[in-house]
Amino acid sequence: MRPLVVLVTLACFATAQHQALIDYLERRLLAIEDRISLWHEQTTRYASELRELKQQMVSQLENLDKEKEVLRMSLDSVGTRVDRVERELDYLETQNGAQPCVDVDDKLIEQQVTLVKEKQKVKYLKVSECSDMISSIKAMKILKRVGGPKGTWTKDTSRAPGKVFIFNGTDEDTIHEFASVQDFTRSLGMALSKNLKLPSAWRGTGHVVHNNYVYYINQGEELNVLKYDIKKNSVTDSAVFPVQDHVPVYGLTPETVMDLAVDEEGLWAIYATRQNERHISLAKMDANSLDIEQMWDTNCPQENAEGAFVICGTLYVVYNTKQPGRSRVQCVYDVNGMVTNEEAPLVYFPKRYGSHSSLKYNPQEQLLYAWDDGYQILYKLLMKKKLEI
Repeated sequence: MRPLVVLVTLACFATAQHQALIDYLERRLLAIEDRISLWHEQTTRYASELRELKQQMVSQLENLDKEKEVLRMSLDSVGTRVDRVERELDYLETQNGAQPCVDVDDKLIEQQVTLVKEKQKVKYLKVSECSDMISSIKAMKILKRVGGPKGTWTKDTSRAPGKVFIFNGTDEDTIHEFASVQDFTRSLGMALSKNLKLPSAWRGTGHVVHNNYVYYINQGEELNVLKYDIKKNSVTDSAVFPVQDHVPVYGLTPETVMDLAVDEEGLWAIYATRQNERHISLAKMDANSLDIEQMWDTNCPQENAEGAFVICGTLYVVYNTKQPGRSRVQCVYDVNGMVTNEEAPLVYFPKRYGSHSSLKYNPQEQLLYAWDDGYQILYKLLMKKKLEI
């Protein structure tokens, strides 16, 4: 019996050791599983954080590229503006020099005058192949009557379809913007318009809208051309127009001290000074920097003039005739010398209510946007080639 007891005892002891080993191994496996689970959670979290960091880095790099481009454009703009400011300072110094420097100022004035005369003698370098001129008024359409007797209405001259802009009056600061011509015609007054408030009042009726910018005239001690960004609702540039003794450009619209125009070749300024013996002058401007590229004195008188516009580098001045409500193009000036008054066709405007306070040409549509005693009128133009005269 004793050997049997010993064997049973040994078996029980072995079983107990085996069970203890199994329990130990189970505990170790559970601990390993917990640690693996923890590692998995940490790895997932680290991977998520790395993805977020990557997205942030990509976004930061994109922003840096954008800021770099904005900075580059700003530097280019600053360089252009510095050049213009230097020229304006030179001009202002010639007008307000100190007494001890009278001789030097006289020399500077002579240099400025010589420069302008040289610009007037140089043949204008065309920036397009446009050679159209007016043959006749093909059609007239009165859209509606809104606002006062004098004002301006126009579309953005850089695109055919689009918004309509109403400048009511000759000394205001709020533009009425309509989404389309259809909205303008069916609107009760200005009810469907959006108001754009300028930082300063415009002067006269010589404004234009081009490439999402409003170009308008403000008159203080100097004659200023301002460039207003419609999208940013702010003035992005301005320039003093370098003329002395300026006078109203049109005899029948004395509020308009300068008339801006846009044609196929860009931005123009129509103005007048006492030095040109009451005749109209013309200047080609850079629409981006507002610099003056070239200037011309024309033989078109201001007296009895209603307005003017430019097509393919040719200035057309409209005069009121002796017949009530009748106007005609009576003076033409082509900067390339291809058209003269003798060669230009007679262009009569249909009978209307009064006289035009503004005439704005849209080169995309070949339409004239006219304001006549509060009536908004469209003129469809029939064109021909200058070489066909």
